[in-house]
Amino acid sequence: MSWRFPLFGSNSQQQQPDPNFQDNPTQPWYPQSVVGSSSHPSMPSSSNVGPHQRASDNSQSSSRAQPSPAEAAGIIARLKDKSVDELQRLLKDKEAYNAFFNSLDQVKTQNNLRDELRKETVQLARENLEKEQRILELRNQCTIIRTTELAAAQDRLAELERQKDEIMRSYSPAALLDKLQKSMAKLDEESEELHQKFLEKDIDLPTFVQKYKKLRAAYHKQALLHLAGKTSLR
Repeated sequence: MSWRFPLFGSNSQQQQPDPNFQDNPTQPWYPQSVVGSSSHPSMPSSSNVGPHQRASDNSQSSSRAQPSPAEAAGIIARLKDKSVDELQRLLKDKEAYNAFFNSLDQVKTQNNLRDELRKETVQLARENLEKEQRILELRNQCTIIRTTELAAAQDRLAELERQKDEIMRSYSPAALLDKLQKSMAKLDEESEELHQKFLEKDIDLPTFVQKYKKLRAAYHKQALLHLAGKTSLR
């Protein structure tokens, strides 16, 4: 988390800077993003980057580097009461700068949030590790079901599907017409046998008439059904 602190913004009107400060050859340790007015990060060439991309990059860089106006005002209020020597120490002493930086309310809030997220992540990781044994057991059960019970169920399903296909084929229109055709042929054959017995005087006339009439009525009934079925399939 890096912000550009306006370290000399409002304090320059109240306190005069040390005249020897500019002659100090010691380079400040702080990152260049701390003082926005004295550092400009290198930008890609305008010939290689489009205007929309440059606007997006500038917006993202500004939102990451600079605090909100309210946060900046709070930081400036903390810096206004410091002397020039204290401000110079913040620029030169890394420990002093870190102490001041970590004392800001915004930084404390971010650190607390980070710690809370870290604790929650660790807790979730522990809970996941505790469930690992149960997950392994369920995985083994799934493997057993897949290799044994599932295979048996698939075989049973295949057998039922085969039986269903046979039943559907036996009751298809073509199969029903074929059955009618065979039944008609059998009735016709029985009628001829009965007629032959009558000719050979194996049965009397009343018995012959009764049985023959019954056979021929059944034959013609099935013949009409067969004809109607063939006509509906055309």
